[in-house]
Amino acid sequence: MLANVFTKTTRDRSIAMLVASFSVGLMLWFGMAVYRDVDISFYYDNLPPAVLDLMGIPANGDVAGIAVGAMYNLIGAFTLAGLAISMGAFAIAGEERDGTFGLLLGNPLSRRGVLVSKSASLFVLTGLGALVLWVFALVVPQWLSVDMTGIEVDAVVVALFFNALVYGFLALAVATWTGNRSLGSGVAVAVMLIGYLGASVLPLIEGLSGWAKIFPWYYFSGSNPVVHGIDWGDIAVMAAMVVVFFVVAYVGVARRDLKQKSAGRTVFDRLRENPRTQKMMDKIAGSARVSRISIKTASEFQGLLVITAMIMFYLGVLEPLFYGMISADFKDLVASFPDALVAMIGGADMSTVEGFLQAEIFSITAPIVMILVTAVMGARALAGEEDKRTMGLLLSNPITRSRLVVEKSLAMVFYAVALGMVTFVGTWIGTLLAGLDVSGVDLAATSALAALMGLMFGGLSLAVGAGTGLPRVATWSTAGAALVSYFVFSFLPLSDRFAGWARLSPFHLYLGSDPLNNGMAWGDAAVLFGLFVALVLVSVPLFSRRDLRG
Repeated sequence: MLANVFTKTTRDRSIAMLVASFSVGLMLWFGMAVYRDVDISFYYDNLPPAVLDLMGIPANGDVAGIAVGAMYNLIGAFTLAGLAISMGAFAIAGEERDGTFGLLLGNPLSRRGVLVSKSASLFVLTGLGALVLWVFALVVPQWLSVDMTGIEVDAVVVALFFNALVYGFLALAVATWTGNRSLGSGVAVAVMLIGYLGASVLPLIEGLSGWAKIFPWYYFSGSNPVVHGIDWGDIAVMAAMVVVFFVVAYVGVARRDLKQKSAGRTVFDRLRENPRTQKMMDKIAGSARVSRISIKTASEFQGLLVITAMIMFYLGVLEPLFYGMISADFKDLVASFPDALVAMIGGADMSTVEGFLQAEIFSITAPIVMILVTAVMGARALAGEEDKRTMGLLLSNPITRSRLVVEKSLAMVFYAVALGMVTFVGTWIGTLLAGLDVSGVDLAATSALAALMGLMFGGLSLAVGAGTGLPRVATWSTAGAALVSYFVFSFLPLSDRFAGWARLSPFHLYLGSDPLNNGMAWGDAAVLFGLFVALVLVSVPLFSRRDLRG
């Protein structure tokens, strides 16, 4: 039975891992093809060793080898860790949410036996993803005749593997102790994003570089394995964290009353139970016929909103303060970086405060958070209700399928607007505290465009879920589209042959007009919002004409 749980879990999750890792590998192939056409030898040969280390560039290698650092140290690391987080959060809490954990325990298998099987599957599948990335890193340079001298492929793949395990087992520990899959995912994603920024920024600040060691991400990137090879000390630290998180989960799974089904009580439920607020909340929430589905949906994702809003607010406050601490010499140095290096940080000029904020907040972190929230909401809006077998309860009330789609979409709009406002307020407060001259209007425009881009990808997730009824397909197809979009926007402009294709990326509509310097691009904003509305409208017939899963 132990082997059956392991085999089934591995089989169910293997497709997502293979598709994601193959996608990153294909982006490595395309990235190398782009870098091969770029000559930055004048800049590259004169960069100080410290900067080469920071960018993950070998001291004597072909410049096309930068693609490994760009694709694997950033996109590959986030992709592999994101998959591990999803698996870890679902392992126990997901089975509880779906009401299937009792079926597993109906067999001669203990709770801890299930946990061990699920953990073994997480370990093996993460290794499978790392193996695919390793094969691509060996084969692609041969296809393209790229000199990879000085690139430590084995080291970076090993570091990727252990880095992903850290966040996957952190999600497993939190979700197992709380029975809350969303909380497990949210905490792990928060630690990952904050760690990425802390490990990237603090080493640039005199006197604060030692604090970078408190973040797990430091032990993945701090020794720069793509240049220096495997640092067994850092690997040992990450392995120790994995063991600790597993032990926490192992203890927690046997100590808690398991949930039969994740019905949960929301803030609205508790307010309606309070006599002093019952009357008001009854009016807001509507009747027992679920006439306010948008409010119900918003309340279901309140934990996700709180976690992501806290991430964006505190990062918005801290990053401008960090910029003020970075030495002027470093700012002068990065001002001379060639386009091929700037593309690795989202195309931002980090020598200016606007470019620094774009690189550290708006080019990577804000899109990840926005797309995470809207993609999850879009996937669970329709396909999630089918997956939980609650769609019949909703549609048994006097409500049409089209209205259900619209109300679910309104909840998504509310969350995107809320996150955009929090991002703006946090960053604006940070710039005021740091005494930086940044336009509040331009900050608001950039935050609004981030929210609109998040909505567009949320609409895509909604449409895929409406057409397939499969939340995993909706989530991962949207994540894949977002990764490709980021790649197209950041790296294709480096090649004269492919530069024109970058305009097709939603990221171009978001940052292509440089809103932090130029303000709102109303045409781009209208296109993003129009795409969201179009995807919602497409979702209506897709959902209305499909036989729902029972």
